[in-house]
Amino acid sequence: MTRTFSSLTAVLLISLAQLSTAQAPMKWKIHDPNRPVPPVIDPGTSSTQETPGRAPSDAVVLFDGKDLSHWVSAEGGGPAKWKVENGYMEVAPKTGYIATRDSFGDCQLHVEFAEPSPGVGESQERGNSGVFLMGLYETQVLDSYQNKTYADGQAAAEYGQYPPQVNAARPPAQWQTYDIIFHRPHFKDGKLTRPARVTVLHNGVLVQDNVELTGPTAHGERPPYKPGPDKLPLALQDHGDPVRYRNIWIRELHEE
Repeated sequence: MTRTFSSLTAVLLISLAQLSTAQAPMKWKIHDPNRPVPPVIDPGTSSTQETPGRAPSDAVVLFDGKDLSHWVSAEGGGPAKWKVENGYMEVAPKTGYIATRDSFGDCQLHVEFAEPSPGVGESQERGNSGVFLMGLYETQVLDSYQNKTYADGQAAAEYGQYPPQVNAARPPAQWQTYDIIFHRPHFKDGKLTRPARVTVLHNGVLVQDNVELTGPTAHGERPPYKPGPDKLPLALQDHGDPVRYRNIWIRELHEE
């Protein structure tokens, strides 16, 4: 029995390998000297609490601490009305979301934020904001340091869908980082063929591991996907709390 089982297993593995090769042929031979090599970039530098880092040389810097030239009001497209001072921008409550002038799809996004200090309020009323990829898919910004709220609404949650794997929040006033890898949804003939996927590192800790979104994020509901453009503006949320942002950059990702 052992010999027969092993033989059948070997045949099955070989068949699966052949099937895999047939379905996804490699364009290049192993160690092909003619295969294009990756471009050389300057990887930039890491931030400290006192000083923001430098973005990679192939990134688009969306906020460098000086002005809101890359941003507009998400409602109407007029000038963004958030405050800029001392190298950061701060949510100006009741002025509305802001959005990038340019549109993005698949991307690597770096965002740094600091929660108001001292922390005021509880649950969702404490340091609430959000990063919206394509204006539709929110990675929650919240003061989750010693602040209890529902799991899929705390800092680094894919809002209403996926809680972070761990709570990696720092205390109010300390600068925190989100590094987000986002892949847009794909549609064909009006139907979803591949859902959006998100990976998030919060303060360098993996908290969302290539999760598949069920559709746009929303409060208290799960909206379905709807076909749309491949690229849309990034948005930051005004939820009424003076959350600060700095050193925001984005790298567009291109499928091979």
